[in-house]
Amino acid sequence: MLASILDFVLRWLHLLFALVWIGHNYANVIKQPTFKPLGMEHDEPSRSADLEARMQREHGTFRYASIVVWATGMGMLWYRGWLPDALLLQGPLAVIGMGAWIGTLMLLNLWLVLWPHQKKVLGFVPAPMEERVRCSRITFLSSRTNTILSMPLLFLMLASGHGLQFF
Repeated sequence: MLASILDFVLRWLHLLFALVWIGHNYANVIKQPTFKPLGMEHDEPSRSADLEARMQREHGTFRYASIVVWATGMGMLWYRGWLPDALLLQGPLAVIGMGAWIGTLMLLNLWLVLWPHQKKVLGFVPAPMEERVRCSRITFLSSRTNTILSMPLLFLMLASGHGLQFF
């Protein structure tokens, strides 16, 4: 009984937070389909404390959703005893293992590439305008990379539940 509850909770947390994380990526693509660099002539308008708090909350929700998705995914693989074979891409678990590796890459991209640069673009971390302009391109490409990687990731996650084997 407890095992069924754990499986249920892990699955639904994984799904719910995946929708938040991937949904945020897709919303950014729709909102800004092409790259528009931060203008050098751009003067930073003064932000209200409310706007600053909302920006911090939105970006925090997005980032921490990625950790929940990754942790619940790895938790499900571990709980079922599939983690070693999945991560080593062995047998029928190679499909979900590829999804796990893509998800890990997306998580690392978000936390180690996108977020450090985005903090400068958004003005959360002081940076000269030239640096902010350079970082705007990096955040654009990093975000698009995660959006593109989410497509095969979703395919692999769904395919693994239906017995599809590539290897």
